[in-house]
Amino acid sequence: MSEPEIITGTTTSPARLDKALAEATGLSRARVQGLIDEGRVDVAGKTASSASMKVAGGTPFRIIIAAAMSAEAKPEDIPLTIAYEDKHVIVVDKPAGMVVHPAVGNITGTLVNALLHHCRGQLSGINGVARPGIVHRIDKDTSGLLVVAKSDAAHEGLAVQFAAHTVHRRYLAVCSGHPTSGEGTINARVGRSDADRKKMTVLPNNSSRGKSAITHYTVLERLAHAALVECRLETGRTHQVRVHFASIGHPLLGDPAYGRTPKPLRPVLEELAFTRQALHAAELGFVHPVTGETLRFGSELPQDMQELIDQLRDIDR
Repeated sequence: MSEPEIITGTTTSPARLDKALAEATGLSRARVQGLIDEGRVDVAGKTASSASMKVAGGTPFRIIIAAAMSAEAKPEDIPLTIAYEDKHVIVVDKPAGMVVHPAVGNITGTLVNALLHHCRGQLSGINGVARPGIVHRIDKDTSGLLVVAKSDAAHEGLAVQFAAHTVHRRYLAVCSGHPTSGEGTINARVGRSDADRKKMTVLPNNSSRGKSAITHYTVLERLAHAALVECRLETGRTHQVRVHFASIGHPLLGDPAYGRTPKPLRPVLEELAFTRQALHAAELGFVHPVTGETLRFGSELPQDMQELIDQLRDIDR
């Protein structure tokens, strides 16, 4: 695989970051915005997280463009668990460990590869050949439900609902420790971390960086050194639940990026070989973008999370 391309330079005039970088590099503003969202742009030595931030002329920058990969994802005969399907949408119950769409480092074995085989290419083309039908994502190591658009009309209609935050999303998670309140709301902006471009972080709500993010939660059960919590997402930002719970001192068990397993529970996770964040997209609801029917789907906890919860219950006895 070829090496990533690195572009360095300085901005030529004061402007919005995306405009300034487009002028300095010849890249389109849309391309620059995408690279900023991926955490691939450094400005004055810090990772940029907002395309709209203002920069002065002469500001140094660095852009990392990932090595090229095949633009078109290939169909692969990978088994899928399907909760619902018609000619416009398909709702899939994704297992932990499956990446949603191909990218450098994961060009095969993704949900898109499986969908191209299952749907025989009948997916919305709005996101291009590398991400056909993808309207939203869940992390590789998060299990559960997501909806994919098979027609462009469905894609457009679903995109409107996600933008308006009217899609019902309920997650189940196991967090470290016991939140002080039995229920609450975490309202904190989420954006790229300056320290690590692959990670997100909580930002001040008056910050121009990142995006607003709101998670409502209810503690369903107190376990040994942990809690089973229900999370209802008002927004859907990258790593939202994981970052929000880490920010209040209760990271998700098993989370390799944001978590730190309490010492008494390390033997439990090691015995179960539980190495992912304990997070499951348990419910998904939306208005069918073509028929107008209200749809809601549920997914049972996967075996690994259920075993984790059972073990933590046994410790309490």
